[in-house]
Amino acid sequence: MPDETEFNFAPPSNLTGDELTHYIETRDENSYVMIDVRQPSEYQLEHIPGALFMPMLEFESRLFELPSEVDLIFYCRTGARSIAAALLAQDAEITTGRVYNLLGGMMQWSGKTMEDFPRVQVFDSAQDFTELLRTAMELEKGAWRFYQAISDRFPSAPHLPTFERLSKAEIAHARTIYQTWSARIPDPQPFEALYTLLKGDILEGGESLEGMLQRLDTLKGDTCLSLIEISLQIEYAAFDLYRVMANRCDDPDARQAFISIAQAEKGHMRLLTRAIEHCGG
Repeated sequence: MPDETEFNFAPPSNLTGDELTHYIETRDENSYVMIDVRQPSEYQLEHIPGALFMPMLEFESRLFELPSEVDLIFYCRTGARSIAAALLAQDAEITTGRVYNLLGGMMQWSGKTMEDFPRVQVFDSAQDFTELLRTAMELEKGAWRFYQAISDRFPSAPHLPTFERLSKAEIAHARTIYQTWSARIPDPQPFEALYTLLKGDILEGGESLEGMLQRLDTLKGDTCLSLIEISLQIEYAAFDLYRVMANRCDDPDARQAFISIAQAEKGHMRLLTRAIEHCGG
């Protein structure tokens, strides 16, 4: 019989909902992956933005798809399925990072959730890396057009500087993507010329720009909180989309590109949240 003192087994760590919120807000997107092990209908109803979907029935067969050098955070509805998944991942020594379980699962989660599956169809799975990056620039152009429309429609809004800053950030972000894209393209167009040609008719979360602009036109009365909430929905959807794309990418360069974009979306959300102080009431 082996001496029990030879074993040094530490179970996965539990995170409360508040602890997980703090973890997400303070960690770089390169440092962790969140895994949802529920059923498709549960995930579609609501999920934590950016979570990799890996149903429990598929988990053991897909276990070694998980990254090997980051923290892994598992969750389900109550925490029962996810603690089992976390134990399996830890026992298999999948990662050199830490393994966590969301205590109480979605029933105890009070943070932001997303409905439906991320609209990854905006990124055709058949596209190569350079085409994926060009699509990302299209989405950034769409976000820029949206924030420009807010500035044009509400020129006296107290939170106008926030949206002007976001508008500039989208251009800067597109330029950053361009630098990666142009390094792989023979004789690429200058950024300004390419950016002018981009349509930008889809937003980062997959929504149509036209539909969102129509929504702006229906706002009445005090629009401050409404504009911030609409913008936060767009940024959360964008984060969810880019994070899931990063989780799905086999190309390490593509994964890093999407991770960087997701990280930037978190900064946009913080900026919008701080803008609430400019709203009355």
